[in-house]
Amino acid sequence: ELQDLPREVFAVDPTNICQAPNTEVLYRCRKCRRALFRSSSILSHTEGSGPTAFAHKRITDPAQRCGDGHEKCTSYFTEPVQWMEPALLGVMEGQLLCPKCTSKLGSFSWRGEQCSCGRWVTPAFQIHKSRVDEVRTLPVVNFQTAKT
Repeated sequence: ELQDLPREVFAVDPTNICQAPNTEVLYRCRKCRRALFRSSSILSHTEGSGPTAFAHKRITDPAQRCGDGHEKCTSYFTEPVQWMEPALLGVMEGQLLCPKCTSKLGSFSWRGEQCSCGRWVTPAFQIHKSRVDEVRTLPVVNFQTAKT
């Protein structure tokens, strides 16, 4: 059982950072708008083989098997973020809830989870794209220099 994790395992909670670099995207809870993670915390993975990767689940509907085999990922897989720590300690898997409004954002599993594209990701800290909003920061323009 995991009772205590080293601090360096967790990405910094975006609410603890004053200003983000202009190139970084912030992801917020769709319900309460609490900052959850930054684009730098997203772990990339190569796309899996799509529906054929779920053959063990016996997909028999031909409509689900056809296509180019490349389904788009419906979740973000992130590194663990500081606000997740209470949920992660002492358990192997569970739900990830918003720390402010407790709405369900996704799930985690130290053993790993399968992405909707078919790729297996281990360990998995999965946030559903439909539960978060992407917020891009606009560059700050100095209005004194803009006036000429």
